[in-house]
Amino acid sequence: MENINEILEKNSYPGRGIIIGLDEKGENAVIAYFIMGRSENSRNRIFILDGDDVKTKAFEESRLKDPSLIIYTPVKVLDEKTIVTNGDQTQTIFDALKDGKSFEQALRTRTFEPDAPNFTPRISGIVEIFNKTVKYKLSIIKSSNQAGNSTQRFFYEYPEPTPGQGHFIHTYMRDQNPLPSFCGEPHVVKISENIENFSDSIWKSLDSDNKISLFSRFINIKTGKIKTRIINKNQQKGAEKL
Repeated sequence: MENINEILEKNSYPGRGIIIGLDEKGENAVIAYFIMGRSENSRNRIFILDGDDVKTKAFEESRLKDPSLIIYTPVKVLDEKTIVTNGDQTQTIFDALKDGKSFEQALRTRTFEPDAPNFTPRISGIVEIFNKTVKYKLSIIKSSNQAGNSTQRFFYEYPEPTPGQGHFIHTYMRDQNPLPSFCGEPHVVKISENIENFSDSIWKSLDSDNKISLFSRFINIKTGKIKTRIINKNQQKGAEKL
């Protein structure tokens, strides 16, 4: 089991990242999603809550150039399921689940982002709480070559999570041009005992120049009660606790 802080501190640009797991007591499902950016357009963003969902929004609307790949809903809730992704595939998964289809079926209709030469992977996760038990899945869809004409899809299932343990997947291996896609299996990482420590440790470990926003959520498996935290670099007053 790795230390997520060490992973992040060694990588100035993991891009976007999803962490899902269980807290140390096994009482809460834990979700986190962060975004980073190198361009002015990417950095001009914040996370906002829309009910239990989360959206990205331009911090300064006048500076927004191309919203196509940076304005989306990374988190959507459908009954006992919470979907988290780095793009508009959130809606694809949501719609498929409503139609009785699966997480995997939804993502087989999608490919990586059309942002040559990086061809940013689409990373996705889903948490499902049922009968006071939790299970989750992760996925990455990426280009299999530098030409961007071949797609690879990987799915990871965690039907029996371990307390104090989670899995972390991100879009890029390191800061480079073009950006190399994540490879290998998701990192197995330690999950701390409460949302404050968990969120603060991730935020402090992200590169100070490139980090933009962080969302984290603890969902009580027995009661369904949620605790949410949002931290936006562009809002310097600190974290929003909800």
